[in-house]
Amino acid sequence: MKSLADLEKIREEARRMTELREEKEQTKVIIGMGTCGIAAGARETMKAILEEINKRNLTGVTLTPTGCLGLCEQEPIVEVDIPGQPRIIYGKVTPEKARQIVAKHIVNNNIIGEWVIGRK
Repeated sequence: MKSLADLEKIREEARRMTELREEKEQTKVIIGMGTCGIAAGARETMKAILEEINKRNLTGVTLTPTGCLGLCEQEPIVEVDIPGQPRIIYGKVTPEKARQIVAKHIVNNNIIGEWVIGRK
């Protein structure tokens, strides 16, 4: 850290990371991180989602890991819950699919129908 600008950048990054974990009326992205999900690549998928959220400087989006969702054959599973809309559940989400879900569904509100395994 060499300047006030560097300190401000660190503070802003910390604020964004904290905001991702806060519970408010905002878009929620939930990823199954049970042992089956982790074995199927959920850590890499979660990392890709987080990177895409940060790259796009998205606010109002929380990323939450959860336990087993009961559909082991569909792992990694990602749920997207946008206020006022049905919760969309995507299955077999690779890191590349995760980036597209952020870009197309969360940013542009376009559900990627061929990857959907459920709606709530």
